[in-house]
Amino acid sequence: MGVIELEEIDTGLIGTVGGKAAGLGEMIAAGERVPPGFCLTAEAHVSGTVPEGELAAAYERLGGGPVAVRSSATAEDLPGSSFAGQLDTLLDVRGTEELVEAVRRCWASLDSDRAVAYREAAGADRADTHMAVVVQRMVEAGVAGVLFTADPLTGSRSRAVVDAAPGPGPAVVDGGVVPDHHVLVDGEPAAAVEGGCLAADQLEELRAAGRRLAEHFGSPQDVEWAYDADGVLWLLQSRPITTLFPTPPDAGVPGQRLYLEVGHMQGMLRPFTPMGMDRMTHLWVRWCSSHGIDAGPREGASILTPVGGRLYLDLTDFMRSAPVRARLPRAMEVYGPRVRRAVEYLLDDARFSPSPGLPFAPGPALRFAARLLPTAVARVAATIARPARARAGADRALEEFRSQPRPGPETTAAERLAFVSEDAYAPVLGAPMMAVAWPTFAGILLGLLPSALLDGVATDEELDAVLGGMPHNVTTEMDLALWRVAENADAHRALFLETDPAELADMYRQGALPDIGLADFLAVYGHRAAAEVDIGMPRWAEDPSPLLSAIANYLRVEDPEQAPDRRFARAAVRARRTISELSLRGRARRPVRGRIASFAMRRSRELTGARELAKFSWLIPFAEMRRQLLLIGADLVRRGLLERADDVMFLTMDEVRAAVHDGADHRSPVAGRRAVHDREVRRPHVPVLLLSDGTDVETILPRPEAEEGALPGMPAAAGRATGRARVVRDPSGARVEPGEILVAPTTDPGWTPLFMTAAGLVAETGSPVAHGPTVAREYGIPAVVCVRDAMRQIRTGQVVTVDGTAGTVTVESAESGAPEGSAAAEPVADGAAGESGTRG
Repeated sequence: MGVIELEEIDTGLIGTVGGKAAGLGEMIAAGERVPPGFCLTAEAHVSGTVPEGELAAAYERLGGGPVAVRSSATAEDLPGSSFAGQLDTLLDVRGTEELVEAVRRCWASLDSDRAVAYREAAGADRADTHMAVVVQRMVEAGVAGVLFTADPLTGSRSRAVVDAAPGPGPAVVDGGVVPDHHVLVDGEPAAAVEGGCLAADQLEELRAAGRRLAEHFGSPQDVEWAYDADGVLWLLQSRPITTLFPTPPDAGVPGQRLYLEVGHMQGMLRPFTPMGMDRMTHLWVRWCSSHGIDAGPREGASILTPVGGRLYLDLTDFMRSAPVRARLPRAMEVYGPRVRRAVEYLLDDARFSPSPGLPFAPGPALRFAARLLPTAVARVAATIARPARARAGADRALEEFRSQPRPGPETTAAERLAFVSEDAYAPVLGAPMMAVAWPTFAGILLGLLPSALLDGVATDEELDAVLGGMPHNVTTEMDLALWRVAENADAHRALFLETDPAELADMYRQGALPDIGLADFLAVYGHRAAAEVDIGMPRWAEDPSPLLSAIANYLRVEDPEQAPDRRFARAAVRARRTISELSLRGRARRPVRGRIASFAMRRSRELTGARELAKFSWLIPFAEMRRQLLLIGADLVRRGLLERADDVMFLTMDEVRAAVHDGADHRSPVAGRRAVHDREVRRPHVPVLLLSDGTDVETILPRPEAEEGALPGMPAAAGRATGRARVVRDPSGARVEPGEILVAPTTDPGWTPLFMTAAGLVAETGSPVAHGPTVAREYGIPAVVCVRDAMRQIRTGQVVTVDGTAGTVTVESAESGAPEGSAAAEPVADGAAGESGTRG
């Protein structure tokens, strides 16, 4: 099958004709006006020979004359990869000889530098990608251009965008001209640009065509079009807009809705696996139900809504509530200045005009408060009064989490399923969780109280110093324990520095790795990982390679004074010294408040570290649930219902139940979900605030003026550090040299081992009260979070200054040329971060 006419093609042939040709065939079948033509299939490309006879005959049937010759790769114009502009198109090709040469040029473009780079970024495999070629009769265009049926910059599905210019379309798509730009808003008539090349009726015709194509293909489309000399509209191509973030599910109620992405508060910017989302939302519903709170649908909307694998909070009712909305911007400060500014902006939007009433039913809320508040006040007060006793109780509760009965080796898949569905939640929803929660609540309260009592007396930097070197923090203790493991590894430096972490992990599993205490470490902390709130993510006990990479980082610390344990100890000394200074100053200026603040600061040294304990605890049964799910997955593999044991993480619990009890085969949906998940993992930007029509709210805000060269963010840990940037997208296997500035999309406790060699932290998302900045403050390294596009604007090797007090990141120089893995420059200033709380 060398040549196929376009009208004979549908999406079922995509593997033979490529994405572009399949789309054209679908458009013809839908009744759209498409230039006639044919497709030379990918089979010819695989063979490496152009079938010149077949090609000439098809060209003659088309009528000869000028044709357009366009690449149609089998990985092109797909939902996850458009390959826009990466492959060749040749216009006004005439004669068989030119046509054959044009085909060869299209084939060659598959291996051009730009196509190779695009394929690598998109995760497409060259071995699975072949080239078909589309040949169509040329349209002598009077006007041509591009139609996006959704706004590609804001994501809004309520706006279409048309760019147009006189002459053939490539002038627009190649960026060779400044086109007429039109934005078509739903419900508003199209308006022509004065002196432009399109009339209003043509814009309406394009809008109607775009709507038909979006409906036919089931997603927003990127459409190339041309009007010929007679004013007839021809559609030249339609492909998915691959960069759009998914829209929230239909809430079933009229009006625009606003959603806040909340996963980044837990360092979870990557998408949840389907099972991870299923279990997280299930835990939320179970917790709410156990406290008499209705967490189910509210008038068709759910307060927690999965979008694109991320977890969003529906803020709509809060935005529209007259008694609440004015307080909402301040409440959003914890999510960063960008979120607060966006909420303030939308409060003036008529779509969120106020209405009377609260965003929740007051009766259940009052009953919940009446039931919980007296106990909470009493327990928090008792915890503050006797912190050692409260910590001892929390330690006993932690042992209950660890000693929870679990299924044995002879347990059936059905019994394991029952454990994961019900029994595993017992400590999370019962007394053990509350026993670790009270020190957590008390610690958070004590950590926040001094800033309110010493307003105008203490600086932010001093208040941060008070939290440095905090004892009783399980995450800090974990990192210091890993440092001790690294000290044991020093006797085998060459092995750990020169061997790939994945290979070292294999050696550990086979018992061939020297005993450095890693097994003891994993016995305590093996239930943790990066993105650990997703049950679908491997734990360190399964894959210790991220830890082995961190150990290699620690072995590169040459200055003994920069050893994490010494930095931590210096931070603790400085904290105690600062508490003494602030106590004297506070009592002198505000005697009553000063005494209360002094007590709170001293008592915080005994309790604030416990703020990490609650999450640490509930992750223990989560890790066991994951282990049991993998065993269920292995059973389903043996039954031929899954390909791999970890495919179970791409199912929901109901689907696992159907497989275990009814033999449902889920191999096909798993493959599709893995592809979608992999695509979402590579997504470079996730909207923090999202409207129900897909608008990324930050894209419609007026741009704030920033100091030249400075990237604005949110202060998260005071101090100042200058060093070379190390941009890290995934902590697994990452390397941060001593003195480098870690630049990350987000952080959670799985990232914190990298902090121990970093001089500073920059994160695109987060909050000062999130886990990463909390640990950064304890190590005395400055941190700035909520730095928009930091991963794009900063490159590894650039010298940057992090000002954790001002909340800015300044790029001091262009990229120095330091490659990944090269030694980094030492920080510009002298002095240890853990001692002074600053660098510089």
